[in-house]
Amino acid sequence: MLPFTVKLGTGSSVYQQLVYAVQKAIVSNQLVPGDRFPSVRTLSQELRINPNTAQKVVTRLVDQGLLEVQPGVGTVVAQLPEPSPRERSALLVHEVEQLVVEARRLSLTMEQVIEAIQVQWAQLSAARPGRQQEHSVAKEVGSE
Repeated sequence: MLPFTVKLGTGSSVYQQLVYAVQKAIVSNQLVPGDRFPSVRTLSQELRINPNTAQKVVTRLVDQGLLEVQPGVGTVVAQLPEPSPRERSALLVHEVEQLVVEARRLSLTMEQVIEAIQVQWAQLSAARPGRQQEHSVAKEVGSE
């Protein structure tokens, strides 16, 4: 059994979906620093994906600094350094652009987009009680 949730679907590659699922699990504290991450073999067997794809996913997450390989232990969720407010805001630029483009393609209003963001924010915040840091990030992003 995998320590995170992933629903593979159509529309994007298995690789992209799996990387995103792990990123989401880390952001929502479903996976926390020090947690053991499944082996490439376990990932490929549980998800019924090619072992090369599973290896590519793990390599990408290690390169992103989200996972680390510890000799004798295996792959674990990394302790992430606290980024500066400017770094946190900069990380969102591409994703925000994609969101705006998709929202405009769907003819959504800004209010509808903001409402959708608030719903997702609340769902993720419920999964990570006691975290006040998110509010300051939202203010920083909105003020730049």
